[in-house]
Amino acid sequence: MLNKNPLLAIMQSFRVRPAWLVVFALALFPGCASEPAAAPAKEASVRPGINQPYFENPAADHWIGRFEIESREIWSGRRMILDFIAAKPGQAVADVGAGTGFLTRGLAGAVGNTGKVYAVDIVPSFLTHIEQKAREDGITNIQTVLCREDDVLLPEASVDLVLICDAYHHFEYPKSTMSSVHRALRPGGEVVLIDFIREEGKSRKWILEHVRAGEAVVRGEVEAIGFEKVGEARFLQENYALRFRKR
Repeated sequence: MLNKNPLLAIMQSFRVRPAWLVVFALALFPGCASEPAAAPAKEASVRPGINQPYFENPAADHWIGRFEIESREIWSGRRMILDFIAAKPGQAVADVGAGTGFLTRGLAGAVGNTGKVYAVDIVPSFLTHIEQKAREDGITNIQTVLCREDDVLLPEASVDLVLICDAYHHFEYPKSTMSSVHRALRPGGEVVLIDFIREEGKSRKWILEHVRAGEAVVRGEVEAIGFEKVGEARFLQENYALRFRKR
């Protein structure tokens, strides 16, 4: 009976010692020596330390006093924002960068008992607050997700809609994060992105210093991941609102 193993045949014919077997293997079967593919390089942070204040003072009550006040346009315009998002009953929606969760709760009402809202954030105390507030208000369709700074950590094809409100400029790793959003969306899923208008000579000094990029740059970054812009609105003074669809 023929021996079909060429290496074993070499050893049997020439009584090759095991220490030399590697030499024969490399010479006769070079493909065996190929090195494993290197892991892709980690994306460099585009704004190191942008989220450090949330970890230095993580108390939710402190941030409620800054996030949920009438002088903050996102808070005062929250009903208009929810109208623009237009979440539908039964949908699965992710609020990425949920913060204290006031839009999360609004989305929970919009999708109803047959829908689900994922409150996604990197700050554990924010998620604890969202869970507590949901219990107090009798809201049962919110699930919190502690994400990474470069990955929303949602299952593949698990959501119909993603909201990123006043959060994109806090993405240290926008390419990696938006790639994870793209994976999490179902075919034809949408992203609603709301962020500060950043224009030299027009925007406040705080915005120019705090916000990394303006609308055109943000749109280009998002489209490069595999999204197409399908809508926009101008109902806020200092923020633009864009709608993208997964290609």
